[in-house]
Amino acid sequence: MAALALQVLVPGGSASTLTAAAGGGDTAPCGDGNFLEVLNGDASSKTVTLATPATFHGLAISDRQVTIPAGERWKIPLPVSVYGQDVAITYSAVTSVTVGVFKISS
Repeated sequence: MAALALQVLVPGGSASTLTAAAGGGDTAPCGDGNFLEVLNGDASSKTVTLATPATFHGLAISDRQVTIPAGERWKIPLPVSVYGQDVAITYSAVTSVTVGVFKISS
């Protein structure tokens, strides 16, 4: 798994970078205002799976799966309360999929 670096977007504007999704998955830092951006440049949809802890306050919870339609760019919030400090991310396929982790500076 590759560790995605948090990119902070400043009020005056910032350059941002998306990198190729890793075939073995990625990890991303979670936090208030952090989000995963996924660009699916392929002709077919892709499913992004975000691993959740086994339980939350004693209740079992499923991993979150988000289907990104072909040609679309989606943003997925990464709150610590759901995923913990870091989240493991896997992809149904990585062809033409680029990702980045961002936070808007206050």
